[in-house]
Amino acid sequence: MESNYSVEEILSAIDDLQKIKKEKKIISVKNAPKNDDSIIPKNTLKLIEEAEKNKS
Repeated sequence: MESNYSVEEILSAIDDLQKIKKEKKIISVKNAPKNDDSIIPKNTLKLIEEAEKNKS
């Protein structure tokens, strides 16, 4: 089962595949969960805020 393809057809197919890969990467980045890069845990932040309120 041999098929003959022109160089132009092969290059076009490669371009199409590269576009699909780029679209998948963009979609996966947009749907990725956002990480909270905060070093201080949220519970600790709440305690600090309450302490500051009570201090005033």
